[in-house]
Amino acid sequence: MGTIDADFADETVVVTGGSSGIGRAVATAFGDAGATVINADVRKDPKDVGAETPTHEAIEERGGIATFVETDVSDPAQIETVIEAAREFGGVDVMVNNAGVHRSREFLDVTPEDFDFVHGVNLKGAFFGTQLAARDMINRGAEGTIVNTSSTTAERAERDHSHYAATKGGIQMLTRSAALELDGYGIRVNAVAPGPIATEIREGWADEARDIDGSGGLPSRAGTPADLRDAYLYLASEGASYVTGETVWVDGGASL
Repeated sequence: MGTIDADFADETVVVTGGSSGIGRAVATAFGDAGATVINADVRKDPKDVGAETPTHEAIEERGGIATFVETDVSDPAQIETVIEAAREFGGVDVMVNNAGVHRSREFLDVTPEDFDFVHGVNLKGAFFGTQLAARDMINRGAEGTIVNTSSTTAERAERDHSHYAATKGGIQMLTRSAALELDGYGIRVNAVAPGPIATEIREGWADEARDIDGSGGLPSRAGTPADLRDAYLYLASEGASYVTGETVWVDGGASL
């Protein structure tokens, strides 16, 4: 089977939450495709099992250009700092709003603090990441692309996920609304909705996802961050120049 052959040379890509999991896989994919990559995360060191080298250093070791900016995306002022860092490389061409957190809580047990924490990172971070990146593109007179990380929980309810799912449903509508309003500026906005992916976003999830054996149908295995790389590359590439406002589900058939 072939792979996405995308060329992002001379483009600057910001990936929020790029130190671990999906974000790390996406950031290194853009680095391999020639982009200058800015990893915007609250921590530099990866949490993935077996990963020790920070994402930006891993990209540099493979011959790419990358840097790290410590960023809490729940604070728009810190996102603006990342945008300013991107200007040193010519400005944002691709913005990947990927940073996300999860707290497993039964609906009746969700506290205001739980709600604000998860919404602050997941939805507020994606909203203002989209807005501030778009402003930078518009001010430079540059066309660009924005890719948000949603989830299958945007449309599919799961227990203990109510406050998390609400953010992902919000990201799906943010993607559509921003795509509608930004189309006239030549800015495309899309999203990727991962299914069961073995990451460490919440304690025990990686082991839970790895236990999938396919006996009950699809998916036949847990996904990995590497399974998502090409979806982000495609949506940000010229090959998707007629695609905007869409959410691409990469879930191994879980939504079936």
